[in-house]
Amino acid sequence: MGALRGVGTAAAALALAVPVLLSGCSDGERKQAAAPVAAPAPPPLTLVVTPAAQAQDLPASTEIGVAVGNASVRSVVLTGPDGRIVPGRMREDGTAWVPDRPLAYASRYSATVVATDGRRAVTQSTDFRTMAEPPRQVGTGLYLFDGLTYGVAMPVVVEFSEAIPDSARAAVESRLFVTTQPAQPGVWHWMSSRQVTYRAPKYWQPGTVLTVRAALKGAPMGEGRFGDDDRRATAKITKDKVELKVKNSTKHIQVYRNDKLVKEMPVSLGKSSTPSSSGTMVIMDKQESTIFDTTREPGVDHYRVTIQYAQRLTWGGEFIHSAPWSVGDQGQRNVSHGCLNVSPGNAVWLFENTHVGDPVTVKGTGHSLEPGNGFTAWDLSWKDFIKGSALPVPAALQPSAVAAVTPSASPAATPQASPAAAGPQPTDSGEADPADEDATAQEDAPADEPGQ
Repeated sequence: MGALRGVGTAAAALALAVPVLLSGCSDGERKQAAAPVAAPAPPPLTLVVTPAAQAQDLPASTEIGVAVGNASVRSVVLTGPDGRIVPGRMREDGTAWVPDRPLAYASRYSATVVATDGRRAVTQSTDFRTMAEPPRQVGTGLYLFDGLTYGVAMPVVVEFSEAIPDSARAAVESRLFVTTQPAQPGVWHWMSSRQVTYRAPKYWQPGTVLTVRAALKGAPMGEGRFGDDDRRATAKITKDKVELKVKNSTKHIQVYRNDKLVKEMPVSLGKSSTPSSSGTMVIMDKQESTIFDTTREPGVDHYRVTIQYAQRLTWGGEFIHSAPWSVGDQGQRNVSHGCLNVSPGNAVWLFENTHVGDPVTVKGTGHSLEPGNGFTAWDLSWKDFIKGSALPVPAALQPSAVAAVTPSASPAATPQASPAAAGPQPTDSGEADPADEDATAQEDAPADEPGQ
C-alpha cells in the first residue's frame, strides 16, 4: 500500500507541476498574438485599353486592344453610333477584342473594358471615330463557299486583286480566322503577293466543319489601300477520304477511299512537248460540260473542243476529263496537252465519286508543279509550308512538335488493299521519281488528237 501511495503522491506532484508549465506557454502565445505581422498588400491591378480616347480616322477593322496586369479581362462592351452593343470576342492570346462585324465608316464608338482578379476589378473606357470610306480598296476573294462539302485536302484560299507588300502581310494575316470542329489548328502561307493559303499539318479529318472569316473590310493593305469586304463561309469535309494517285510509269490512276484501293483505270498524260505536272494537286472545280478554247493563245496548238466531265487541277489548264479520241492510247502512251485523259465511262465514274478538294498526286512526268498553279498547299512539306507565314508560328505547330507526314506505302493493287498511313505526300515536291520513269514515259502518239 505504501508503494502505491508513494506513486500516488508523485503523480499528484506532477499534476500540480503541469498547469504551471502550460501556463507559461500560454503567456508566451499571448505575447506573440499581441504583435501580429501585417499581411502583404495585394499587387495592383493594371489595365490599358486602346485606341486612345478621342482617336480619329481609325480603320473599320479596329480592335479593342487590352493589356492587363495581375488580372484577366472579364468583359468588353463596344457601343456603336446607334447605341447598340457590337458583338465580338477576345483573341486567343488575350491581346485584343475583335468585333464580329466590320465597323461602320465615319462613325463614333465607345468601349468599356473590365478586368478582375476574382476579388477586385478595374475599369477603363475609351472612345474613337472611324475613317471615311477609303477611295482605294483591294478586292478580296474566298475560295470556300458557305454550305458546301469539300474533300479532305481542300485548303482555305484567300486572293487579292492587287499585290500585298511584305510590310502589310502580318497585319492582313492577323485578320484571317479559321476554326475547325474537331480542332485541327493550321498555319497561313503566302503563295504569292496576291494569294494566301491555310491548311493543317495533315489532311482534314473526314466530317470536319470549317468556319472561316476573312475580316478584311477596311483593313489596311499597305500603300494607302484597304480591304473591300468581310467574307465568311462554313463548310464541311466529306465523310470519306478520297485520294487519286497517278504514276506516269504505269499510266494508270488509282482511286483510294479511306486508304483502300477501290478502282484503277488507264490514263494518258501530257506528251513530251506539253507534259503534265508532277506533284500533289487538289480538284478545284467540276464541270459536266465545258469548252476548251486555245485559239487566242499564242505559242500553243490551237483548238476549240467541247469537253465532258472535266475536273480542274491547275490554273494553267490541266484537267481530268473524258477523252474518247485517246482511249487506245490510255495506259500506253502520252498524247494530251497536259491533261489526264480517261475514257468516257471512267470519266463519269470519277465525276460521280470525287469532290472539289480531293487530292490528286501525279508522279514521274519530269515536270514539277509550279507553286500557286492551282491549290498547291499540299505540294510543300510542313517545314516549308510554315516558312510562308507572315506571323510567328506557335510552338505546337513547329515541325518538331508535329508528327511527320510521310508518303503512303504502295499497297497491293486490289480493292481490299489497306495501305499504311496514306496521306499527303509533300516531300515529293512535284519532282520526277526515277522509280516511276520507264522507257515509254514520254512516248508520244504518232498523231496528236485535238483537245487536251
